[in-house]
Amino acid sequence: MRHLDVRGSRIRFHESGDPAAPPVVLLHGIGRSLEDWAMQHPLLDGDYRVISLDMPGFGLSQRMPLPTTLGVLADGVWATLDELGENRPVHLMGNSLGGAVSMTMLAGAPERVSTLTLVNSAGFGKEVTVALRMLAVPGLGRQMLRRIDRLTAPRMERMIFADRTLVTPERIEMAIRIARQPDFAAVYLEIAKELGGLRGVAAAWRAELLPRVAGHAKPTMIVWGDRDLILPSAHLAAARAAFPHAQSHMFAKTGHMPQIERPEEFAGLVRPMLAKVAV
Repeated sequence: MRHLDVRGSRIRFHESGDPAAPPVVLLHGIGRSLEDWAMQHPLLDGDYRVISLDMPGFGLSQRMPLPTTLGVLADGVWATLDELGENRPVHLMGNSLGGAVSMTMLAGAPERVSTLTLVNSAGFGKEVTVALRMLAVPGLGRQMLRRIDRLTAPRMERMIFADRTLVTPERIEMAIRIARQPDFAAVYLEIAKELGGLRGVAAAWRAELLPRVAGHAKPTMIVWGDRDLILPSAHLAAARAAFPHAQSHMFAKTGHMPQIERPEEFAGLVRPMLAKVAV
């Protein structure tokens, strides 16, 4: 893993493949890190320049000075790509919060996006796990985030995967390491507050963002796991309605991260769409 200075913040990233090949950018979910995309690098980098990063304030990256919003995260990703010298249109892939950030990036700079892949993405319904809704309770959210340890971290990881064998010691240790970063709780609560509250994912930002994204009609793939405990698989129907031009797929016996639970199937699904688009 390497780091870049991006507008005064230290951003962690992983890059593989030929730098001259078409670029694929991989974005993780809330409270997560680029490790959630590690299995896709060797499956895609034979034909693409594959870049995953810890978005500002998440993983092991430093936060941006402004309060964390979808716009700030999107801008931070674009700025990181600029520092990497990547100014070509990119194939964007985002999981969960990363999906919402990817849509924000497309809405703000459509000329810089070739394709969009949304993986169990936020933005298509109000329903979300109660653990995230509880963060909106004054005082409780910060207390919950400060108590991520060897007792609580495995419980959180088990919510993500249908296959519990993926709750490895390495993933648990990484979750604890991330939670110990100095701005972890503050950044988590800032973006959680923007996205919703006790009643679930807020409607206002979804109603504003989705039509802007649909208006550009980029080649789009939307996938979900049928056993997602974070964002329910019923949201896939809403995503199809919002983006009627998109391809879609439901992975069986799969949780919140199909790119980890079904790595080869996931790569095989998105590759044809990427290959059809000249960059």
